[in-house]
Amino acid sequence: MPPPADIVKVAIEWPGAFPKLMEIDQKKPLSSIIKEVCDGWSLANHDQFALQHADSSNFYITEKNRNEIKNGAILRLTTSPAQNAQQLHERIQSSSMDAKLEALKDLANYSRDVTFAQEFINLDGISLLTQMVESGTEFISYYLDMLSFTLTAFVELMDHGIVSWDTFSVAFIKKIASYVNKFASDISILQRSLAILESMVLNSHDLYQKVAQEITTGQLIPHLQGTDQEIQTYTIAVINALFLKAPDDKRQEMANILAQKQLRSIILTHVIRAQRAINNEMAHQLYVLQVLTFNLLEDRMMTKMDPQDQAQRDIIFELRRIAFDAESEPNSSSGSMEKRKSMYTRDYKKLGFINHVNPAMDFTQTPPGMLALDNMLYFAKHHQDAYIRIVLENSSREDKHECPFGRSSIELTKMLCEILKVGELPSETCNDFHPMFFTHDRSFEEFFCICIQLLNKTWKEMRATSEDFNKVMQVVKEQIMRALTTKPSSLDQFKSKLQNLSYTEILKIRQSERMNQEDFQSRPILELKEKIQPEILELIKQQRLNRLVEGTCFRKLNSRRRQDKFWYCRLSPNHKVLHYGDLEESPQGEVPHDSLQDKLPVADIKAVVTGKDCPHMKEKGALKQNKEVLELAFSILYDSSGQLNFIAPDKHEYCVWTDGLNALLGKDMLSDLTRNDLDTLLSMEIKLRLLDLENIQIPDAPPPIPKEPSNYDFVYDCN
Repeated sequence: MPPPADIVKVAIEWPGAFPKLMEIDQKKPLSSIIKEVCDGWSLANHDQFALQHADSSNFYITEKNRNEIKNGAILRLTTSPAQNAQQLHERIQSSSMDAKLEALKDLANYSRDVTFAQEFINLDGISLLTQMVESGTEFISYYLDMLSFTLTAFVELMDHGIVSWDTFSVAFIKKIASYVNKFASDISILQRSLAILESMVLNSHDLYQKVAQEITTGQLIPHLQGTDQEIQTYTIAVINALFLKAPDDKRQEMANILAQKQLRSIILTHVIRAQRAINNEMAHQLYVLQVLTFNLLEDRMMTKMDPQDQAQRDIIFELRRIAFDAESEPNSSSGSMEKRKSMYTRDYKKLGFINHVNPAMDFTQTPPGMLALDNMLYFAKHHQDAYIRIVLENSSREDKHECPFGRSSIELTKMLCEILKVGELPSETCNDFHPMFFTHDRSFEEFFCICIQLLNKTWKEMRATSEDFNKVMQVVKEQIMRALTTKPSSLDQFKSKLQNLSYTEILKIRQSERMNQEDFQSRPILELKEKIQPEILELIKQQRLNRLVEGTCFRKLNSRRRQDKFWYCRLSPNHKVLHYGDLEESPQGEVPHDSLQDKLPVADIKAVVTGKDCPHMKEKGALKQNKEVLELAFSILYDSSGQLNFIAPDKHEYCVWTDGLNALLGKDMLSDLTRNDLDTLLSMEIKLRLLDLENIQIPDAPPPIPKEPSNYDFVYDCN
């Protein structure tokens, strides 16, 4: 008798027959099990049959995934993947248009399964679909549904990463590009065409060049002005892909075209400020566009100033002229050369340059290189009153208290580049876009102008001297970062946030945080912490388990980041079973237990592994090696080789699930989230318990025990 763990009780369906209840021995070959099922219904040629899940997924059961079968599962006996692929290959070539349409509909459904996809691709199915697209004039006239299912099947088959994108012809690319213009009103065809174009650009350098010749950003932008957020998302994804893969010398040209087409304004109006919530995928694409736009600054950021270049030196002359000599021409200074040199040196010192004699030398460090000088000139020209006020205000202070505008601008530009990660490639999983950067064509320069005024204000509030320069920069960085975390919707709102984050307010925030982290270190308080810590950990544990009971929607990822495929997992209220199953779309709320087809008893869980130790992170593939994805991956190991693989939607959900699963297994919760929650709750609990002792000094050590008295006559004798 095989051990109970190797036996799975299932029901198997066959059209026209009653379902068969049977026990599957997971140690037996799958072919033997299929033969046994076929013999039960007197079906010959058992090698032409296969088992698949009877739910909406219709995925075939193979030796690789058979361990996913759970007790109580409903399976279906059906034709083998090879037979099914052969039949569909013939059906989609039928002369009957109705039969062809039904076949393409079935193909789009079955192509989600990698086992079927491999068999269909082996029959040269991809080439057949591309030929149908290239020559399918009947699509345009009568059969839009047929085209939609053809493109859907193509996208699903290509998503498995079996076929290289480099194999497609120019005729096919032209056809797909033409659909973007012709079928603007047909959402399904437009969506799939955009998805194909994005994949072509991202996965093949040769195809990028061909796609770029066939479709322009001007043709894409009108799709952003509609109301369908999914189409808008795919459109921005294609623009991002073209932007990302463009040669370095072409990116600025493309950015100029996007500016002429008012891309920023259209996105602001029709996406960011539209009366609907922005979903995660749209947020990701906006973040990518934001990063790629700021990366255009990298060239100037890494360009050193040439002290011999007269045009570059003229910019410094212009800064001096605007500040001190706005009414006269740059070279109209009278007097001898020596006098003029002395006057220039004095003015450059007032402007706050480190090198008073030759300020060009201040811009030879990269980063920020020439980008700092660009920002200073923009500030001087577009916010002239504020620029003159800052320069003159500091030039009238004592030497040790003046805020050096030149040095400050250079260091601030460098800091802003670090905050916005200028020059770094966009993350695969980040959604951190800032709406305010879409409100102005020169958003980085405006960002600098607001921050340089903040720096001057903070300098005055701190009564800083030149020795305090680095301290001021640290405070300014904290002010900027705290304001950015509130995601202001405009630059004016960002400025208002900074007004509320004065140096005094920053000190209060720091003091409050220090109270949470560093205070209460006396021995009595530490003993109290030790006493109440188990209660707090139990509270955190219950919160984690409650979150697991609510469940989480996880996205299925593969070589293409965007996949509209989801699955949901949640813990039963009695904490005994994990329920999970595939979903057609992202749910709006909790998914009921009874709608999740699969179960995993908690008692069967052997271990929880994370990161590189996860089985699905050991597979080959570019996405699997992505650092952000690795940090969000975890797996449940059960039975001898069973596994349930997760990629959390964000770091918070990752911590919640790994903590909750470890708590179920009786292990410690070790995530950063638990550590932060423990510190916060401990601090709050201690403060509450010490309210009655406010303003009372708590000694570091208990008072000494007094000596014993010479007699005990003071004790009352009840007798």
